[in-house]
Amino acid sequence: MTTLSALKRMKQDGTPIAVLTAYDAAFARLCGEAGCDVLLVGDSLGMVVQGHRSTLPVTLEQMVYHTEMVARGNTADCWLVVDIPFMADATVEQGLASAQALVQAGADMVKLEGGERVLPLVERLAALGVPVCGHLGLLPQSVLRHGYRNVTPAEALLAEARALEAAGAEMLVLECVPAETARQIAQAVAMPVIGIGSGPHVDGQVLVLHDVLGISERAPSFSRNFMAEAGDIPAALAAYVEAVRTGEFPDEDS
Repeated sequence: MTTLSALKRMKQDGTPIAVLTAYDAAFARLCGEAGCDVLLVGDSLGMVVQGHRSTLPVTLEQMVYHTEMVARGNTADCWLVVDIPFMADATVEQGLASAQALVQAGADMVKLEGGERVLPLVERLAALGVPVCGHLGLLPQSVLRHGYRNVTPAEALLAEARALEAAGAEMLVLECVPAETARQIAQAVAMPVIGIGSGPHVDGQVLVLHDVLGISERAPSFSRNFMAEAGDIPAALAAYVEAVRTGEFPDEDS
């Protein structure tokens, strides 16, 4: 069983944290059996499961549905993080209701995109005992305005990370943040920092399940097809976890 306290100890001990997305019971079970520490029910399901061009069409009801499935398949008791989808946290009241629905569906932690905008919601959730994961850098829910890139300068990212932690966030995802900036953020905060396309100098890594298995229509350049050499799905998932643990993935250029 993975707990938030265990994840914080992993950061302190320098043990890399392995995270994968999961969207149903079968893959939740397989990811847990492969040794994953954290499962993320990402709104990325809008693209890799539903076939949309972005995460924006995903609804709260759909996130609840997929969370329930993953929670039932999470037989290894991985820490379960779930995205609050687009516009489901437009106000603090909406965000609280969304978090309630996701926690009651099985989430251990909810994830919010953005910095200053979400601080009041982070504070309220933390006060109510709901663990919160932040998300900085490339923000998929802001794709219409910024595209698929990080537009926030390094100093601002560092300030936002510190502000999220001060507000009560207990984990952070950095997406497509320069590796040196990601390293500085991971060293500046006590909460575990999980990278995706943000280099090797963070506390853990997350990839989209479909990218790991080589079945995404357009996988990002920082991902790796672990299925190509593994031979089957369980072996591919185990190879990903092992590569994260040993530091073999990602390399300096990822």
